[in-house]
Amino acid sequence: MKKRKRKNSINIFVGNIFLVFTLFLFLVLFIRLSIIGLADNVDGINLNKFSKSHTIKHENILAKRGTIYDTNGDVLAENVYSYSLIAYLRESRGEGNYVKDKEETAKKLATVINLSEEKILSLLNKTNKDGEPLYQTEFGSAGKGLTELTKDKIEALNLDGIDFIESQKRYYPKGAFLAYTLGYAKLESDGTIKGEMGIEALLNSELTGNDGFREYQKDLNGYKIANTQEVVQDSTDGNSIYLTIDSNVQFFIEQAITEAKNQFTFDELNMIVADAKSGKILGLASSTNFDPNYKNISTYMDPNISTSFEPGSTMKIFTYMAALETGKYDGNKTFKSGSYKAKDGTIIHDSDWDGWGTISYDKGFAFSSNVGIINIINDYLDRNTLMDYYKKLGFGSKTGIELSKEASGSLKFKYETEVYNAGFGQGVMVTCMQNIKALTSVSNDGILLKPYIVDKIVDQNGKVILENSRTELGRVASKQTTDKIKDLMESVVTVGTGSNYNMPEYGLIAKTGTAQISSTNGQGYLTGQYDYIRGFLGMFPKNDPKILIYANVKRPKPNSPKALTYIVKDVVKNISKYYNIYNDTEEKENKLDTLDIDNYYNKDIEEIKNNFNSYNINPIVIGNGDKIINQYPNKCIKLTKNEKIFLLTNYNEIIIPDFKGWSKKDVLAYLTLANIPYIVSGDGYLVSQSIKDIKYESGNIELVFENKYNEDKVQKE
Repeated sequence: MKKRKRKNSINIFVGNIFLVFTLFLFLVLFIRLSIIGLADNVDGINLNKFSKSHTIKHENILAKRGTIYDTNGDVLAENVYSYSLIAYLRESRGEGNYVKDKEETAKKLATVINLSEEKILSLLNKTNKDGEPLYQTEFGSAGKGLTELTKDKIEALNLDGIDFIESQKRYYPKGAFLAYTLGYAKLESDGTIKGEMGIEALLNSELTGNDGFREYQKDLNGYKIANTQEVVQDSTDGNSIYLTIDSNVQFFIEQAITEAKNQFTFDELNMIVADAKSGKILGLASSTNFDPNYKNISTYMDPNISTSFEPGSTMKIFTYMAALETGKYDGNKTFKSGSYKAKDGTIIHDSDWDGWGTISYDKGFAFSSNVGIINIINDYLDRNTLMDYYKKLGFGSKTGIELSKEASGSLKFKYETEVYNAGFGQGVMVTCMQNIKALTSVSNDGILLKPYIVDKIVDQNGKVILENSRTELGRVASKQTTDKIKDLMESVVTVGTGSNYNMPEYGLIAKTGTAQISSTNGQGYLTGQYDYIRGFLGMFPKNDPKILIYANVKRPKPNSPKALTYIVKDVVKNISKYYNIYNDTEEKENKLDTLDIDNYYNKDIEEIKNNFNSYNINPIVIGNGDKIINQYPNKCIKLTKNEKIFLLTNYNEIIIPDFKGWSKKDVLAYLTLANIPYIVSGDGYLVSQSIKDIKYESGNIELVFENKYNEDKVQKE
């Protein structure tokens, strides 16, 4: 009996333990369920989001990035759809939904994408660590960024298990055209496109739209549950940008620079063309370039905007303006040219160290006399007056144009010699765009304009939300001053340093300049043979300017200073023809005295001569042959009666003409085409030659040139 009682006691004890454990477990579960029911986060997990992610399908609706157009509506940058190729490899996807015949698939794909059949097959045979086929595989860079056309070609192969992931990418249909201005935008990891450079970066917020979304309840297979609510938030596409750039003008500039690169040797060549009356930038380019589709970028700095340099004698335009604005300037006052010794002992020379004797201030502008600038500063100006006027024109500060990484340059001159140097463009730092801005004051009778490159911004519905126009920054000179400056600029191309730019039929006026390049450590100037920058600042036509041009060339090698002359004249001719701009003088009637240059190879010389003569153009015939075997220039849009064309014949003898008075360019063109060796001294126009008017047989022809109106080069001791 006692044993039975003991056993019953044990059973009761075990039962009580079980009951307590059960009650405890129930309590724990109750507390846990209460927490889950009442709390937003459990164990770091947002239960609401967790639930929705398993029952709600969220799909992004990507906004389209705005398009960039030129002023004529030509597309410069746009979004296009691109595709990434994928292949499903697991049999569990079902018949027709995976790659079954891998060899055949590899063979066919290799005919479309840039991968070998063997490489594609190896990708299709990929397995995981357990030896099972991967669920899907991709094809590296060869399978990404595919165009719609390539996608269509692959789909036409009818391959099982092949699919595409759709995305957008930024596309520049004209390639390297206007690259530094446009910049580029790239695809981010989240599928958005972000501007990284140029207009794309600066106006990224305008170009970027707002993505939308679509949400709905889904079943276990991910499909929408019928008759359930769907939430849709439409995307808003980015705004489109219309630039002031005229693609035709841009093409003229880029074509001229490309041709110059083929003919001449230099470090860098830059040009900006603007509308003289509004400040619109019509085109700008540099010999440094890249294709934004491939981002083959050597430098991220746009030379026309982001690089500052010492401009040289083009700055004399604005020094003379400052003197004229004092009301005391007398253009007939004279000074002795050649050299000047400053108080600190520095000797500053003109480009011709011997000078031109005693000349007037007006003549000093035409000849680009540094000594003339010094005398003008001593007579009419001082440091503060010159500094204030330069600042008034915008030098030393950003122009505010809608381009990224714009440099401000600098104006730092204090002591006597520094002030003199600043007067002729040394010791001050400017940008190409600042030169254009300052010159608007001359083309607008003393009113300074703000240059701009964004014409308007338009939303996805076609509504114009921003429109730019001519912006006047104030009067900086009188009309009397700017009229005088135009006369002085005309004298530069007719009798002065810019005579190579004389184009009376277009009324081109200008100031040329050559500046030494300052050393990177700030200690003086580089002293290499080619360490200088040649610049050109001009407008046309003189009486009613329509076009402004700034251009420069850095470190031109022998004969390559003519690269600047080449591109300026080429662009002026093409723009004049395109916009029908000619000088408002008698030359306007002669604009038809031009001829399109063709390829005259193997043509009869007499026939071609008669053709030229009908246009009042006398070709220079080399040799006594009857057929043309070479010519110069080989390609030119228009040849005027003021220019020469050289036609080389299949001669058996050649009579060397008297070159006296010919330009160096024309003489060397003749001799180079005829393959005649020569020895040259001097520059400008020919004054003597060792052989003339006789049959050429052998040996070098010695040529002596002289031109006291060479482009100016600052020289110091």
